[in-house]
Amino acid sequence: MAPVTEQAGSAVAVAVDDLSTGTTADYNGSQAFVTASVVKVDILATLLYQLQQTDQEITPDEQELATTMIENSDNDSASDLYADVGGAPAIDDANQVFGLTETTVGTDGYWGLTTTTALDQIQLLRVVCTNPSPLWTSSQDYLQGLMSQVEPDQQWGIPTASDPGTPFLVKNGWLPNPTLWEINSIGEIVHDGQHLLIAVLSSGNASEAAGVALVQAVAAKAADAMAG
Repeated sequence: MAPVTEQAGSAVAVAVDDLSTGTTADYNGSQAFVTASVVKVDILATLLYQLQQTDQEITPDEQELATTMIENSDNDSASDLYADVGGAPAIDDANQVFGLTETTVGTDGYWGLTTTTALDQIQLLRVVCTNPSPLWTSSQDYLQGLMSQVEPDQQWGIPTASDPGTPFLVKNGWLPNPTLWEINSIGEIVHDGQHLLIAVLSSGNASEAAGVALVQAVAAKAADAMAG
C-alpha cells in the first residue's frame, strides 16, 4: 500500500476478508473516516434487522426507498429510512448486534457524517454476505440483490478489481469535506477466483476523480496481495 498512498498524499485505509481461504488483512484498518454514502448499507441492514424482530416484511414503500437509496445512492431516500428506523440511536444499537464497535452514526439527520473504520466495514459486509449472521438469509439476499445492481456510473471502486464477467456487490460514497474529498468503496468481488470482501476508505483527496483513482488502485493492490 505504501507506494500507492504516498504518491497520492491522501489518507487511506483498506481491509480484506478472503472468504475462500479465511485469510484477513488490513492497512490502517482502525483509522476513522467519514462514511459518506457507504452508510446506506448500514441503514438498510438496520431496517431489515428491525423487521425481523417483529416478524414483518418490508413494505412496498420501504422497498422503493431502499432501491433508490442503494442502486442510485439517493439521499432523500436515505434520510427517510434513517428517520424510519429511529435515527442514529437505533442504528448504533443495531451496530452493536452486528459487531461494529468503531462506528458512530451521524446525528440530527446527518447520516453521511457517520464515522467508521475499514475493519468495521468488513464486519458489516460479513453481516450482509456470510453466515452465521444477525440477518436472516432472506434479508441478506435482498440487500445483496440491490448492491449487485447499482447504476452503471456508480460501478467504480471495488468492482474494478474483479475478474471479468464475474458478479460483484458494491456501495460507494463520496463527499467534499469541505473541499478535499472523502471517497469510499465497499463490496464483494471475485479476484483470481477468490471471493473477497474489501473496504477502502479515503480522505484528503484533491478531487473526486483523484479519490476514485486512489480507491481503485488500493483495491487492486489489496486484491493482488491476497491472491498472490
